[in-house]
Amino acid sequence: MAKMIRTARKEPFEEKPGDDMIICRCEEITRGEIRRAVYDGMSTINEVKRYLRSGMGLCQGQTCQRLVQGIIAGELGIRPGDVGMIQGRAPVRPVEIGIFAQNVTDVKES
Repeated sequence: MAKMIRTARKEPFEEKPGDDMIICRCEEITRGEIRRAVYDGMSTINEVKRYLRSGMGLCQGQTCQRLVQGIIAGELGIRPGDVGMIQGRAPVRPVEIGIFAQNVTDVKES
């Protein structure tokens, strides 16, 4: 796999109208913050996710993933499908710790 080198753009970052719009409601991340991440060198949705935590809230990106994709694609001048999808990590949904404790107890009794 080729090593990806991220570099920030040389021209100054310019704010646009609507940059204060919240895109990821769970983590309260704005359109401007996503645009700034792309400006700083992030080029995939997973890079932006790790950089800003977009898609890491309670909804796990189910609400904001397509919006974030569109913003990144618009900034890079590519199709949204080329940005990628959020990579899921287990557990995808919040799980009460008691459920894990029950499983351990069930295994010991067997």
